[in-house]
Amino acid sequence: MKKKIFPFALNQICNVLLLSFGLFATNHSIASSHREAPLIANDPLADNTDLYAFRSPTNPNKVIIIANYIPAQLPFGGPNYTSFGENIRYEIHIDNNTATPGDDITYRFTFNKVNQDPTTFFNIRLGQQNLKTTYTLERSTNGGASFTTILNNGIVPPPNIGDRSINNPVVGLGAANYNALITAAIGIANTGETVFCGPADDAFFVDLGGIFDLGDAPRQGGGIVRDGLARRNVHSICLEIDISTLQKTGLNVNQAANILDGDFVIGVWASASRQATRTLSNMGGNPSYAGAWIQVSRIGMPLTNEAVIPVGKKDLWNAITPYQDLAYIDTFGKYFYNPELALYMDDSLYHSAVPAFCQLKVQRNSLQSFDFGNGHNGLFALKGTPAVAGTALDDAIFGTLLSPAANSPRSVDLWPIFHTGVPNLAPYHLATGKAGNPLANGKPFINNFLPNGGDMLRLNMATPVTQRNDPAFSSEGLINAAVLGLTDPMYNANATLQFIPNMDGFPNGRRLEDDVTRIELQAVAGVALAAIGLWYDDYLAGNPNPVTNSLLNVLNYSTGVEKNDTSFKTAFPFVQTPWKGTAVN
Repeated sequence: MKKKIFPFALNQICNVLLLSFGLFATNHSIASSHREAPLIANDPLADNTDLYAFRSPTNPNKVIIIANYIPAQLPFGGPNYTSFGENIRYEIHIDNNTATPGDDITYRFTFNKVNQDPTTFFNIRLGQQNLKTTYTLERSTNGGASFTTILNNGIVPPPNIGDRSINNPVVGLGAANYNALITAAIGIANTGETVFCGPADDAFFVDLGGIFDLGDAPRQGGGIVRDGLARRNVHSICLEIDISTLQKTGLNVNQAANILDGDFVIGVWASASRQATRTLSNMGGNPSYAGAWIQVSRIGMPLTNEAVIPVGKKDLWNAITPYQDLAYIDTFGKYFYNPELALYMDDSLYHSAVPAFCQLKVQRNSLQSFDFGNGHNGLFALKGTPAVAGTALDDAIFGTLLSPAANSPRSVDLWPIFHTGVPNLAPYHLATGKAGNPLANGKPFINNFLPNGGDMLRLNMATPVTQRNDPAFSSEGLINAAVLGLTDPMYNANATLQFIPNMDGFPNGRRLEDDVTRIELQAVAGVALAAIGLWYDDYLAGNPNPVTNSLLNVLNYSTGVEKNDTSFKTAFPFVQTPWKGTAVN
């Protein structure tokens, strides 16, 4: 006999259902990042943790996309080790053309498990797995109207339980080592994509304890800094895709006009979906599922819902798709235009309440003219004046997208970073060549502009790779590139376009090594404004050196955790081998 769980209750805003196991579901999607929202935290198998998109360091014609799911897995989590969930659609979405509605390309993964030996409680025994997992990969190129299977029976490696389970030829699988299982699991789709799905080290690094103890990062008073995700695993979906497949007209990267060609910008987001109704069995059988597929998780930019959206709005934020974000701008825009974190970086407000942020300051009197404190006007006072004519802030060019209203100071930097990308247009050029005028043309620096208004990870695929063994490689991404562009004679001697190391780093895509927590806190503290010539308050107009104490303090800020607890692979799938259950505490 089966007991039916109540179906969806619809409402006009979210179409929310709380299933008996605590699942939050909607007929849209839910953003996610390491248990960041109350409802999705109760459904870890469908919880996106992170998303990465970067040009491959081993093949310049490829892009790597990695979507991680299922947060904070203990390597020794037996007897029921974590795996991808059945009855879940895991999807990676690509938008490459704002002229077409919704996704231009969607990759859909569904997983199946087979119990090879129902007589044992062990996960692996005598060469058999419980539960052995495979997957099917489908692709859509028409906005999700139809899907075509491009890989069948893909292999998912088992959890890295220990040597007896993995290596032993008598009682275990008899693999040479766990990496041999990873290699064997790498598949090639019939459309050319290289694919890996399986457990991996969690590449994200952050002092979770300190950050969420009211911003105590770096920890004050002698507290021990700790990477909250050290020696924890996730499940990764990794794709290596030809740039010509992702580019909107099928062009190869060698056909790009330059390293900032706007036709090579893509937006990437990931999601998970469940069916609307779950039915449990009181006879010990598996649940059954029915009804429409409902997206329950999504992620684009890291830490959006985790550290920008307040608790009371997180589930609503999760319930809307990237393509709905502009429709909800009146609800959520204010959290980017006037972010809470900026309150704790402002001497006139609550700076002293968060001592760990003492190095971080927001410009309140930049160039003795512009106030970017919460509730102030920033550059809005120049609206409609000749000063902004021909710039990205000119209504004749992008409307009110980047300068929507008074009292929205961070609409010029934080909002585009998260929701539109940054155009290769003044004022978003480096200050090099601007001659003291932040609204003038300067050194071209970034173009990942895809103005759909959606929370996505945006990547310009034409931007060259900074090799990981390059001495100039930095986990500070575009911030480091900006520093080089402003201070290094190799780059600051002219205002012409040239590749600067780490221009391919976050927030122009996201590499596994990028320290996104540090970068985003520095961005809230106004470092992007400084890069384009809106210097900190201790700079006096006419001073030949804009590198003031305030700027140096922001650049030198650290949360205390600056890198992952292990290395990354130098070849696909790039994520590191999952931690072994018998080798960690």
